[in-house]
Amino acid sequence: MKTNNIIKVVSRSSKLAIKQVDETFKLLPEIKYSLLTLESFGDHHKHLSLLSDTIRPDFFTKELDEMLLTGKADIAIHSAKDLPYPLPQGLEIIALTSRADNSDSLVCRKELKGCTLENLPQETIIGTSSAKRKQEIETRNEHLILKSIRGTIEERIAQVDNGAYDGVIIATCALDRLGLEDRITQRLDFQTHPLQGALAIVSKQGRDDLKQLFKPLDARSCFGKVYLVGAGPGSPDLITLRGKTRLEQADIIYYDDLIDKNILSTLQDKELVYVGKRKNVHSKEQGDINTLLVNSAMEGKQVVRFKGGDPMIFAHGGEEIEYLQSNLVEVEVVPGISTANALSALCKIPLTHRDLASSLAFVSGHALYGLQIPKVDTLVYYMAGTKIKQIATQMITESWDPQTPVALIHNVSLPDQKEFYYTLTELAEQEIEFPRPVIIVIGKVVDLKFKSAKSLNPQKNVLVTGLDPTPYHYLGQTIHTPLIEMKALSDLTELNATLNRLDRYESLLFTSKNTVEHFFEALHKQNKDSRTLAHLKVFSIGRTTSKELLKYGIRADYQAVQEDSIGVIELFRANNIGGKLLVPRSNLALDLIPNGLRAIGIEVDTVITYQNVLPKSIKKVELNTIETVVFTSPSCVTNFLEVYETIPTNKTIIVRGKTTYEYLKKLEYPMQQVELYKKP
Repeated sequence: MKTNNIIKVVSRSSKLAIKQVDETFKLLPEIKYSLLTLESFGDHHKHLSLLSDTIRPDFFTKELDEMLLTGKADIAIHSAKDLPYPLPQGLEIIALTSRADNSDSLVCRKELKGCTLENLPQETIIGTSSAKRKQEIETRNEHLILKSIRGTIEERIAQVDNGAYDGVIIATCALDRLGLEDRITQRLDFQTHPLQGALAIVSKQGRDDLKQLFKPLDARSCFGKVYLVGAGPGSPDLITLRGKTRLEQADIIYYDDLIDKNILSTLQDKELVYVGKRKNVHSKEQGDINTLLVNSAMEGKQVVRFKGGDPMIFAHGGEEIEYLQSNLVEVEVVPGISTANALSALCKIPLTHRDLASSLAFVSGHALYGLQIPKVDTLVYYMAGTKIKQIATQMITESWDPQTPVALIHNVSLPDQKEFYYTLTELAEQEIEFPRPVIIVIGKVVDLKFKSAKSLNPQKNVLVTGLDPTPYHYLGQTIHTPLIEMKALSDLTELNATLNRLDRYESLLFTSKNTVEHFFEALHKQNKDSRTLAHLKVFSIGRTTSKELLKYGIRADYQAVQEDSIGVIELFRANNIGGKLLVPRSNLALDLIPNGLRAIGIEVDTVITYQNVLPKSIKKVELNTIETVVFTSPSCVTNFLEVYETIPTNKTIIVRGKTTYEYLKKLEYPMQQVELYKKP
C-alpha cells in the first residue's frame, strides 16, 4: 500500500484526539499525512451540559465536517460514538477501526482509591457527561450526588484532584490512550455505547481512492448482518420462503412471543434467545434487545430478529433499524404476513371493499399518547384486549353507529383460532372476557361475515390430524393440528443393507409419498439414484404416491385403484404378480398389506425407511368447538388418544382408507358416526 500523496487530516485539538490520529496511522505506516487541528463548537462552549436536550447531534463534529465538504481536508478521525446519525449529506464513513476496551472506569481522588461505586460514602460528588451513565450510577448507588462535567480528559481529572468533584466516569479506552491507566479506581460493567473504543474515518462521498487506502482498517468487513424476519401470524406454514432461508442461514436467533414452537423445533442447531415482551412482562427491555443485536453482529454472527406478523407493524422494527444503522451494522427486513392480512383471508373479512370501505387504519391499543380512533371506514386494533369496552364506548361517543359490527379473533391462523362477533353497543354495555391475544376489526366490512356468523348454520370446524389439510377444506373451516411427524432414521444400518441387496427382488411397493421421499433420500446418501431400480417393477398405492415417484424419475408400473390395503392386495391378485417383493414402510406401519400379500402367495420383505412419531409440541384444540375430526392413518388415531385420552362420540369422524376404518373398529369405537373419506 504505497501512495505519493500526503493525506490531509483534520482533528479536534485535544491530546486524546491527536493520539487517536497517531494510533490510526501507526496501523498504516506507509501512508504519509499532515495534521490540521481545530476546536469544535463543543470544545469552545464547555459551559454547555451534554445532558441538555438542546445539544445538537454534530456538537463535536460540525467544524470538521465543513473542512471535508469544502475540500480543505481529506479525512477526519473521530471517536465513532461522537458521530451524528445520519452523517451530514455528502459525507461517509470509509473505515471503522476495531473497538478498544469498551468499558467505563471510575476515577476518584486518591483518598477514595480503594472504594467501589457501590460503597462510596453518601453525598460523594461524581461527574458524568452522559445521561445513560447517570442512570447506571443511580441504579448502583442512589446516595451519590451527580453533577455534569465537561472538558478534556485531563481537565476532568484535574477537577477531581482540585476537589471540585470526588470522582468522574471516563471511557477506559481514553485513559489507556493517554497513559492514565494508573488513575483507574474501578473498571465498571456498565452497558456502554456499542461504538465506544472504535475510531471512525470520515471523508467526502465518492473518494474511492481513500476507501481503498483505509480498507485494511475497516472492521465492518468482519461484521455479521441482522435480518428482521416476520414469522407471520402464527401458523408455521405462513412464514415466507425468504424468511425460512434467513433462519437456516442464521447463527443466532432472537425470538419473540407468539412464535410457533414447531418452527423453533426445526432450529435446534441454532443459538436461540428468547426476548419476548407481553403486557407488563418483558424478558428484555427494547434497549437491551438493540444492544444484543448490535453486539452479535459485531462478533461476526449472522443474526435474525424473529418477530410475529410483520416486523414493521407494531413490532419496534423502525427503532431497531435506526439503532443498528446508527451503529454501522447492516440490516435487512424480511416482510411477514401481518396478523391483519391473515385475519382478513382466514375469516373472509375484506379490510377494504368497493361499496363499503375505501380507508383503513391499523391502531395500537396501548399507544403512549392515548387511545386513538381515526376517522376511517375500517379500524384494526392490535394489542387492545384489555380495552375492548373502552374502544366501543368511545366510538359511540364519537358518533359511530352503535350497530357497527365488530369481529374479535383470537390466535389468528392457529389450530385454536376463535372468532367472536358483536356490535359496538353489545361490547359497550356488557363485561365480556375474551381470550388473549385478540385482534379487533371494526367497520361495515365485518357485516359480510357478521350475518353468517350469527346465522343458525355457521360453517363447521373440522380438525385435521394428518399432514395435509388441503383435501378437507370442502368439509368446513379446517383446523390443522398434525398428530404425526415423519423423521429420517437415526440408524440407517438395516436400510442401507437392504438397499445394497436390491438385486434380490423383482418388485418394489411404495405405500405413501413419505416412503418414497425417505427411500430415495437414503438411496442418494449411498451415491445412488433411480437407475438402481431399473430391474424392478414398481408398484404404487395411489395417485399421490405415483406423483411423488415422478419427482425421482420413476413412473409406477402399476397403481392401485383403491388407495388402501385392500386396493393393493387386489392389484397384485389381478395382475398375477410373482417373485420377491420389497415393501419400504414406517416404524408404525400395520401388517395388513404384507400379511395380505403373503396370503395370496407373494414372498414379501419389509424394511423400515422412516420414523412416524408424535410431534414434540402439540397445541391441544378445544374439542367442544369442533364438529368433525379427520383421521388419515391409524397412527393419527393412536396419537389422538395419547393427547386427548378419548375420541369423543358426539363428533363426525372421517377416516382416509379402510385400514384406518378397520383400526377404529378394532378399538370398538361406535362406527355409525364414522365415514370413509370420498374425494368430492
